[in-house]
Amino acid sequence: MIDLHTHTNKSDGTDSPRELINKAISLGMSVIGVTDHDTTSGWAQAIESLRSNLTLALGSEISCLTKDGVSVHMLGLLFDGAHEEMQIMLEETRDGRLPRMRKMIEKMQHAGIDISMEDVHNALPDGATLGRPHLADALVNKGIIKSRDEAFQGMLNNDSEFYVSHAAPTPEDAIGVIRRAGGVAVIAHPFASLRGKILVPSDFHTLVDAGLHGIEVDHRDQNPDERAMLRAIAHDLDLVITGASDYHGSGKLNSLGEYGTSPEQWEKLEAQSNSRRVVRL
Repeated sequence: MIDLHTHTNKSDGTDSPRELINKAISLGMSVIGVTDHDTTSGWAQAIESLRSNLTLALGSEISCLTKDGVSVHMLGLLFDGAHEEMQIMLEETRDGRLPRMRKMIEKMQHAGIDISMEDVHNALPDGATLGRPHLADALVNKGIIKSRDEAFQGMLNNDSEFYVSHAAPTPEDAIGVIRRAGGVAVIAHPFASLRGKILVPSDFHTLVDAGLHGIEVDHRDQNPDERAMLRAIAHDLDLVITGASDYHGSGKLNSLGEYGTSPEQWEKLEAQSNSRRVVRL
């Protein structure tokens, strides 16, 4: 079982990196990607927790915005964690999250919703990268909504009146940095229409020109028709086809390993990094 897209409490998941690794081992997984949002801060604990036959594919899910304002998430895997340009990009993206959160809270307060920045900080684990899921948790804690999933289907959806875009690299810029850091770039859930505005098929040609390696096809937020279309695009453009859980612990319904990547596609993807950076005992 190969799951290349998961999150820990170093961003918006609920499991520590150690807990995530232990769950992956208990499920008999062969490869797991640790891809917290805009950070590599969970890598060290994940490596320390490694045992058994599990292989780590370390990375990060990078928050991007197209020139048309469409939110895109780019998975960078197997890059050099010490690469200066990569770490600068991740830091700058993280820094843009606080003013964005303040603007979203301000919009909600103007609409009469009883929520504050303090509420969000109370829902934020120590050392975690601030994000909309923590606002969702704060709204749940105050009884305003029932779950994160309800939040992202409504109040926190990209098309919501409360949504605020964030300072972020374009997908093409992110791909360039990932490649210069020696890694591989896979676009995450590009047709997840329930989240708001999405890419269109013609957008992938520009991403391929920038150096895209793969498409996350099998993901619970993409329906069968969307997956079929993405699979066809990947075949036409000779891109790696991946599947993943996008696991967040108890924060979302996604189950670890519910979707996976075939060994053949994983081997094709790993071979395109500039060095063998998988971590195993």
